[in-house]
Amino acid sequence: MSRIDEVIAADRRRFLRSALAGGVMLAVGGSIALPRLLAAGADSWPPGLIHTTPGSVLLETFADDGRNLGLHRELKLVLTDAQWHQRLSQASFDIMRRRGTERAFSGEHERPAARGIFRCRGCGTALYDDATEFDSGTGWPSFWQPISAHNVVQNRDATLGMERTEIRCARCDSHLGHVFDDGPRPTGLRYCMNSLALHFVPRTAS
Repeated sequence: MSRIDEVIAADRRRFLRSALAGGVMLAVGGSIALPRLLAAGADSWPPGLIHTTPGSVLLETFADDGRNLGLHRELKLVLTDAQWHQRLSQASFDIMRRRGTERAFSGEHERPAARGIFRCRGCGTALYDDATEFDSGTGWPSFWQPISAHNVVQNRDATLGMERTEIRCARCDSHLGHVFDDGPRPTGLRYCMNSLALHFVPRTAS
């Protein structure tokens, strides 16, 4: 069985277990079943808007040429809903501030032709290096690790009648996607992200 077949089979197993348990129909965000069960491009069930609490956070910063600039304490990005609407498209706002999910295969999920860094579309924080991206066959950008553990945060997500681990940007608290334990080596993890939450920056010459 190929790696893609294994990923699809794992997602189908999650879907069947959820359905048999009497939960809602969707088994996982990032599941192969999601585009077939959702007609809309974003989830309609998440709780209210995400509001970032003022404060500071320790981030690992990276230049566009890939150089690690070290750890720096940065102020959290706190914006009003109106300011977020000015900064983001409606589709990105629904995903990043309302915890929605884009339709599978609707975004730029393939590996880019150039080397570079995926940054948060909301605040520019470095999130993933293209070297860790892989084709999961699910239709969402997938990575086996973030560029730094400092730059993302994990939250328990009990929506949809199941337990998942949500991934958010550490600086602006924007929803990015979820992480699952069916990824490739060396971590065995699959960070399943929304394309509309990411901004790819090609690596510049140092």
